[in-house]
Amino acid sequence: MAFNEPSPADKKIQDSLKISGEIPRHVAIIMDGNGRWAQEKRKPRTFGHRQGVHSVRDIVEASGQLGIKYLTLYTFSTENWRRPKTEVAILMRLLIKSLRSETDKLHENNVRLRAIGDMSAMPPQVLDELKDAIEKTRNNKLMTLVLALSYSGRWDILNAVNKISSDLKSGKISKGELTEEMFSGYLVTDSIPDPDLMIRTGGDYRISNFLLWESAYAEFYFDKTFWPEFRREHLYAAIREFQHRERRFGMTTKQIQKRKKA
Repeated sequence: MAFNEPSPADKKIQDSLKISGEIPRHVAIIMDGNGRWAQEKRKPRTFGHRQGVHSVRDIVEASGQLGIKYLTLYTFSTENWRRPKTEVAILMRLLIKSLRSETDKLHENNVRLRAIGDMSAMPPQVLDELKDAIEKTRNNKLMTLVLALSYSGRWDILNAVNKISSDLKSGKISKGELTEEMFSGYLVTDSIPDPDLMIRTGGDYRISNFLLWESAYAEFYFDKTFWPEFRREHLYAAIREFQHRERRFGMTTKQIQKRKKA
């Protein structure tokens, strides 16, 4: 079973995007603004988190229809553990509920689920649901949905450094041998390509400890829309902007043009 067919209007936009330029292989999203959106509506912050699930569904489906191969969602950071215990507890229950209700649909639509972060900090019930969802979808090929849970870019880099230090001591790798590619292999994002496009919703202009190593050459797109109202039309706008940017990777425009012609 494939994702629902897009509406005629959506299909027209998607076809236009596919023709007009490159569709990013990997899109990473900082889903910000749930609490502020709820507070503006005089609702509890947790109301915003619940509504944000609808945005996740729409963006996952639109990404699959567009041909995006990796979608990484900053679902819960290590810093989020500092939030009020009641809010954290509700977020964990919401995560469990979402995994239970969405896994079958992900599987039917050929989407593989992965999780990155410090899983040792997650509650056992969440880990059980995650394990089942990851195992069920592990052979799916259309798209990989990556949930960043209890994740911190600095934590991941320090964790990699500690692993490298251990391998140096054991002789598994030699001093002076380490390359950028090898270092990437020690990160939890190993085997996931670096993001081409990073989107942040909610109006703030920072990356909040997300994919620090991996985002070195990502294109950044900031949207003032709070996450519960972020839908596929906002994703289309971000990709359209991405297609109008020149990704030089340290080279000159002339060099890039020459490469494209080769």
